[in-house]
Amino acid sequence: MKKAIIITALVVFGFNLFAQNTIDSVLVTIEKNNTTLSAHRKSVDAEKIGNKTGLTPQNPEMEFNYLWGNPSAIGNRTDFSIRQSFDFPSSYSYKSQISNLKNEQTELEYKKQRNEILFQTREVCIKLTYQNALSNVIQKQYANASKISEAYKTKYSTGDIGILEFNKSQVHFLTITKELENAEIEKKALLSELALLNGGIFIAFSDSVFSLQNIPADFEQWYSQIEPNSPVLQWIKQEIAISEKQVKLNKAMNLPKLYAGYMSEKVVGQQFQGITIGVTIPLWENKNTTKYAKAKSIAIQGIETDTKLQFYNDIKTTHTKAIALQSSVLDYRYKLSVFSNTDLLNKAFDKGEISLTEYMYELSLYNESIYKLLEMEMNQSMAFAILNRYF
Repeated sequence: MKKAIIITALVVFGFNLFAQNTIDSVLVTIEKNNTTLSAHRKSVDAEKIGNKTGLTPQNPEMEFNYLWGNPSAIGNRTDFSIRQSFDFPSSYSYKSQISNLKNEQTELEYKKQRNEILFQTREVCIKLTYQNALSNVIQKQYANASKISEAYKTKYSTGDIGILEFNKSQVHFLTITKELENAEIEKKALLSELALLNGGIFIAFSDSVFSLQNIPADFEQWYSQIEPNSPVLQWIKQEIAISEKQVKLNKAMNLPKLYAGYMSEKVVGQQFQGITIGVTIPLWENKNTTKYAKAKSIAIQGIETDTKLQFYNDIKTTHTKAIALQSSVLDYRYKLSVFSNTDLLNKAFDKGEISLTEYMYELSLYNESIYKLLEMEMNQSMAFAILNRYF
């Protein structure tokens, strides 16, 4: 009993650390080489430059007029003017604040895209770990089935067994062979998918032991710590902040615009020059813009409430599933190591105490338990990956 407990503990806490480090190294490599992330990074950088445009006053206006006099005796007239228009001063402050918020939001968009790519990578690695573990189990079965197949060929050739027993051993070997081939096909497909995520560069991945993640049992405390790190929720908060600044900007844009400049006028024997100032009266141009911005801000706040509620419930459901799977996997793994009869079964078969049919049946029950454990471990790892998908 103690030996089984020690073995289980080593599997859980020893080899799992190695498996996790290997997956982490794959994530680092793919974050560096993924072409989608590279393209998105360039798009984000370009968008951040775009968010910084339109923050300055309008271009200055210059005007030059040369007018011919009629009759010619009165001479010609020359006019020159330069004028600069300004929005209400506070509008430039709000534009700059909105620009900064949009740039932060753009980085959150990149973070969401990054998290999605890394989740896809982790998902492929988890499936590969399952396929590698499955292949290892089937390879042991293959070696055993091959041994039985050769032994029964000899027995059949010497007349010790009949055709039924011989055929049964060959069908058993054929079945295991095809299972192994299928497992290898799945592995190759997943490795191709991993290479695609890595920009077409092949990555060797041989992990066959699932890492047991430490998931805090207190959901509320855990959620309160990780919620501020969610780019999904941060993005919607930024959107609200932008909408509130937009309301203030629209109010500022509805205030009078100013302009100032210089003007000169020359005619024969006379010259006039001086400054010009003016104001535009905002009667119609920006009608309903502030009203629209307020309505949009209220709508976004409603979206935030709904998003937070759905996000919370989705994470809580996944957390509950992950905790349950973690407990179930530990219990299953321990009990399977304690109640395994494979050694006794092999001895009984070698001594002729049970038939080939009984041996294959009992062995299939144990193998099905191993397959079930691997599937549960894969689901537990997948649930943990989903928990980290949005952070």
